[in-house]
Amino acid sequence: MKHSRRAPLAFPAVAAVVLTCAVAGLTLAARSEHASAVATTSKPTMLLDLRKRVRYVFVIYQENHSFDNYFGTYPGAENLSTALAKAHGRRQYDPIGKRWIAPFRIADPDIAGPSQARAVVYRKFDHGKMDDFVAEQERVSLAKGYDAADAQRIGELTMAHYDCDTIPYLWKYAHAFALFDHIFQGMTGPSTPGNIEAIAGQAGQTQWARNPGQAAAANDKGRGVPIVNDLNPAYPPYAADDRDAVNQIPQRYATIMLDLGGSADRLARSDTDGVRRDLQAVAASGRKAIPWGWYQEGYVSPTSAREGFEAHHDAPQYFAYLRNNPVFWKNVHPVQAMLGALAKGRLPDRGVFYIKGGSRNEFGWKPANRNPKVQAAYRGDDDHPGAGDSDHQVGEAFVATFVNAIAHSRYWKDSAIVITWDDAGGFYDHVPPPHFERCADGKPCGDGQRLPFILISPYARSGAVVHDRGDTASIVKFVETVFHLPAMAELPDERGSMPEGPRDANPAITNLLGAFDPQRLSGALAPIPAIAAEIPGAVVNAFPPKMSCASLGIVPVTLAHDRSPSGFAPRPLDPRRTIH
Repeated sequence: MKHSRRAPLAFPAVAAVVLTCAVAGLTLAARSEHASAVATTSKPTMLLDLRKRVRYVFVIYQENHSFDNYFGTYPGAENLSTALAKAHGRRQYDPIGKRWIAPFRIADPDIAGPSQARAVVYRKFDHGKMDDFVAEQERVSLAKGYDAADAQRIGELTMAHYDCDTIPYLWKYAHAFALFDHIFQGMTGPSTPGNIEAIAGQAGQTQWARNPGQAAAANDKGRGVPIVNDLNPAYPPYAADDRDAVNQIPQRYATIMLDLGGSADRLARSDTDGVRRDLQAVAASGRKAIPWGWYQEGYVSPTSAREGFEAHHDAPQYFAYLRNNPVFWKNVHPVQAMLGALAKGRLPDRGVFYIKGGSRNEFGWKPANRNPKVQAAYRGDDDHPGAGDSDHQVGEAFVATFVNAIAHSRYWKDSAIVITWDDAGGFYDHVPPPHFERCADGKPCGDGQRLPFILISPYARSGAVVHDRGDTASIVKFVETVFHLPAMAELPDERGSMPEGPRDANPAITNLLGAFDPQRLSGALAPIPAIAAEIPGAVVNAFPPKMSCASLGIVPVTLAHDRSPSGFAPRPLDPRRTIH
């Protein structure tokens, strides 16, 4: 049975417990700040102020970490010390080692990559009990050919967490600006659905509703919609080392790029099946186009990419009308072009800009670990775990490089920066996700696990933990809110297939407004200065980071028995990459 997305999400029965724990975890400062904001400022006034202050939205979109994996001991958040965590998988059985595993802190940024395949993650959830991450990962790793010792290492790794001694830049941003602790993946599964959700607020439900014959296979392996796997897009470019024998079918539904296009949408004439009426409606609005850009590492041209370019992360590349119409595709660029545009002040007078790393960084960064195998295998900067991908300190250096560039630029005073991740990477998170609707495989179409989610802006609530609920669709909902755009769900081709389709009109999903300080937006309180977001270049480019919990003045919450299991290693002896 399908439930309308126009109604609030059907949250699990534990929602009341989540809310109780979340409120109990608020710091006194955040409580008083939140109370003051609600008492003194109306929502319409705040919206007007937001639209006056914010002209640039930057989305830095990383890979594969759950909230607990990166912020599981962050003070004031729904973290691993709460009653909810104790009731949902904080102690999990290791069948190979025949022992119990609790969450444990690690400091090594070069780790294996657990499986985040859709079917595997649902088994890890264990019907919302969130208690089968270790055992299920061990089963999957054994099936992929790892020996028992390595399968055990990868299984136990799902319970590991970091803090500000290892990823200090991310904790610094959370501490100085606003951290959301109830933002979920839009779709349970690996990277591709998450990247598409970030621009479409769905992963193909509209297309499935209109074309049932294009349904994704129940085994989450083949082509079809909604997208639940990592097949490459139907169109180039592809890196030479990143080609699939079978590619995904073209995607044909609205994206935020279409909504931003305004009257320029009339110039889109190729491959417009599925969005023809959407394009006509936006073009007929007479709205001036709002500039946008997708900046991805390794991209060279419409037909060429370097090693490290991950086509299955390039969300616009999946959409026929975006890829095959120059009015849209001219906005896809190499990632370095953003640094030049910021430094030289060449961005337009407003806009939305997505920034994406790759599996081979272009900045010359190398992991701190001098082991030749680590040096060769962990060269990426998109934060994706696993051999052949990213060192996590290199990953946060990528984020800091772009945050610094924005903070140093003339655009800082008009900006909002979203930092988030596309999926949870197969790591444990204790908060059961909300489930709604049904996908073609019989499982819910939403939501997936909790993700880290930080909002940086001169107008943010400083040091706030924001408990508002949302998912990846909150990114597009925020863009629509800032630029006063119609929800994609209200466009004619989408409206005809609802409740299947984008979730940006769903009132249960936050538009991120809770991260902003109404007094800063109104001018009654000074904006947060750019220096609060800056990390010196000498620090950003040093590995390991010259920053720690102590230097930041942050005290992570203390967990009982927060020690790695005996014999644990973050990387298997067999260095092959986990097959998702």
